[in-house]
Amino acid sequence: MTEPFGARLRRAMDERGPLCVGIDPHASLLTEWGLNDDVAGLERFSRTVVEALSDRVAVFKPQSAFFERFGSRGVAVLETTVQEARAAGALVLMDAKRGDIGSTMAAYAEAFLRKDSPLFSDALTVSPYLGYGSLSPAIALARESGAGLFVLALTSNPEGGEVQHAVRADGRNVGATMLAHLAAENTGEEPLGSFGAVVGATLGDLSSYDLDINGPLLAPGVGAQGATPADLPRVFGAAVRNVVPNVSRGVLRHGPDAGALRASVERFADEIRSARPTA
Repeated sequence: MTEPFGARLRRAMDERGPLCVGIDPHASLLTEWGLNDDVAGLERFSRTVVEALSDRVAVFKPQSAFFERFGSRGVAVLETTVQEARAAGALVLMDAKRGDIGSTMAAYAEAFLRKDSPLFSDALTVSPYLGYGSLSPAIALARESGAGLFVLALTSNPEGGEVQHAVRADGRNVGATMLAHLAAENTGEEPLGSFGAVVGATLGDLSSYDLDINGPLLAPGVGAQGATPADLPRVFGAAVRNVVPNVSRGVLRHGPDAGALRASVERFADEIRSARPTA
């Protein structure tokens, strides 16, 4: 049997620390690295990040859009990036935020979660805002493949509140409803469920939400967006042990020097270890 994503993630976090580093080759960052905004620059950027950091981070999170903008050649670079990162021992969370219904959702799932797909990733970000049930094909294939999902629940962008904070007829808001669905998916899973939530590290006090979903909480916003590792216990409370802090620009701006990239990761990792409770 394939070991579930949650178990593999728990082990990686315990051994390497919980840091997730984004692979976000947007045009301005390629320029900062002295690279051209083309496929060759994309390939050089991605390979440098993987080679520098694959032995010391738990998770890489490539942002699919920054590869897709170059068409089929960019997607080919993404395929190579995913395969090389996984071969080097890191987990890969594909940030594609897919969401649709029926056969279309099933096709998205096959692209990223079918084990023989060139883009097979350990986990995938998905949007539940066509209804949580629309994710059923992705949930089923993730279970079959030993992969995971990270479902948008309480995102850090200010526009998200108009949907995620909307109150349902039962008095619970939409974000809390998504967390409850994920808790149900992860019931009885040990040491960690495979179905996580995306919860922004910049959101402040979340004590009114039940974040104990027995699954991982991907926390974007650390670094360039203003949140710090020291904020994590305050934001996530008792669930902080299951938080996967995502840092992108805060690390990537130190490239292309591999030593500087590694030093940045080590600083963030030390700050996260210092901020988290030891028990």
